[in-house]
Amino acid sequence: MNKKHILLASHGTTGACAAEQAVFQYNLSELHHLIVVPDFWKGMLGDDWLNNAITQINYGKYLEGELEKDIQVTVNRVRDKSEELGVIYSNTIIMGKPAECLIETAKSANFDLIIIGSPRPKHEDGIKSRMNCETLVQARLSIPLLIVPYS
Repeated sequence: MNKKHILLASHGTTGACAAEQAVFQYNLSELHHLIVVPDFWKGMLGDDWLNNAITQINYGKYLEGELEKDIQVTVNRVRDKSEELGVIYSNTIIMGKPAECLIETAKSANFDLIIIGSPRPKHEDGIKSRMNCETLVQARLSIPLLIVPYS
């Protein structure tokens, strides 16, 4: 298929990695990589089990650092593969509700296709996807949406 400008939503989980692999099956020239940090991480301070402010702040900084490392691994993997194939790579990293962030990003440029991974099956270990596919359907995207099966 000839889809030149693709929007890929991927955050490094197994399902998202399936979407990353699928995107390179297209004859694309530009790839915009959207990484959404779900907004539930924003208030993650461990205040239900950490008993003083300094420990909570240190734990919050630790969590932010771990998230940054995970995001950088994902960005590096997709960027490196893009460069290897001569594809122009760009990315957006944002905190919010994944479906809403995807809809807004989709409006920001003339994408030919949106690719996301499917939710993790219940029997598989890992982080459960927070992408609300119903929200995407209700938004009536003007761009085709491909949900790659979990592999």
